[in-house]
Amino acid sequence: FGGSLGQLIPRAVDEVGGPTILATFTVIAALLPMAFVSGLMGPYMSPIPINASMGMLISLAVALVFTPWLSQRMLSAAHAHGESEDSRLMRWFERVMSPFIRGDGARGQRRKLYLVTLIAILLAVSLVIPKWVVLKMLPFDNKSEFQVVVDMPEGTALEETGRVLDELAAEIAQLPEVTDYQIYAGTSAPINFNGLVRQYYLRAGPELGDIQVNLVDKHHRDRKSHEIALAVRPALAEIGRRNGAAVKVVEVPPGPPVQSPIVAEIYGPFYSSQLELTRAIREVFAATPGIVDIDDSVEAPARRLVVSIDRQKAALLGVSQAEAVQVLAAGLGGADATFVHAGRETYPIPVRLELGVPDKADLASVLALQVRSRGGEGIALSEISRVEVLDWDNSIYHKDLLPVAFVTADSIGDT
Repeated sequence: FGGSLGQLIPRAVDEVGGPTILATFTVIAALLPMAFVSGLMGPYMSPIPINASMGMLISLAVALVFTPWLSQRMLSAAHAHGESEDSRLMRWFERVMSPFIRGDGARGQRRKLYLVTLIAILLAVSLVIPKWVVLKMLPFDNKSEFQVVVDMPEGTALEETGRVLDELAAEIAQLPEVTDYQIYAGTSAPINFNGLVRQYYLRAGPELGDIQVNLVDKHHRDRKSHEIALAVRPALAEIGRRNGAAVKVVEVPPGPPVQSPIVAEIYGPFYSSQLELTRAIREVFAATPGIVDIDDSVEAPARRLVVSIDRQKAALLGVSQAEAVQVLAAGLGGADATFVHAGRETYPIPVRLELGVPDKADLASVLALQVRSRGGEGIALSEISRVEVLDWDNSIYHKDLLPVAFVTADSIGDT
């Protein structure tokens, strides 16, 4: 391999250049497709393949351009001074490493090195105790929004849920960083980043509600979104306690969303024992400082009114059971009696018959509805029906084919 230094360096680079280029573009080909992930996971996934691919290209440029140039400069300077670079590096290596390898005291020097290394590791780990170093994988980000999720007891009317949401919104509106908010009573807010795993977009029911809170741009406010959420959480939690609601302030996570930052899963052969243990764990969470937004998957007991048609009375009065059921369903759920065809309307306008909200809440008003008998007389539903008060069957969650109950919570912190 004779020749000058300027001839040897290109030949050395060419010897390893092919495998280096192939390995670089193989890694890029494996990572880069992740940058085109669509949907809400796109903003989280795209920085990983883009940054990794750029790093691989930069490292390839360093290997093919910068490293040969630096080798040319260093080796040329060494030859100019009449001394090889290898001998200089060898002397430095021997001066540093010889006390640990050669001589009678090499073993003692190695032990001292191990001891110093162990002390350095212990000192690094001890930085956690005074909180000079905070152990957190993903620190809170400064987002422009957060969400307030409200769970009222099962059986709560939609109007009551809306009233509590209005009370919470009035407290939120006092924050100077809030630009606007949207209230969703009985339904879910549009799907967002949290909805991917926590499935908030599937929430529907008169006892459920969401408040989507939007903040001013982070460049136009002094407090971060996490600080704003910490400041408003106690007041919202107090409103929830007064109304028997579970109020959770949900921030946009800095990484992939999970069911909740703290999740306890309770399994057992008897569901009643699971419920007792769930309540006990919830009390432990409530008594722990720094644990907030506590909730569980156990539904509150709720009653239901079952109206049954007395077949014997209905037959004696000449009332059809099907017509009685239709009248009751129309009063509670509504029914289109007829359609109006206006001149400029493309589709006919339905005329809907339905009881008002106050009348629906009054069982006597509902049973006062009349159904026509075969003889033409109006018979009140109360005369041909009976009412039973029963409990709703609670939902039972399963995981890995086993019944499970969840207790969820969040931890407040400064990072």
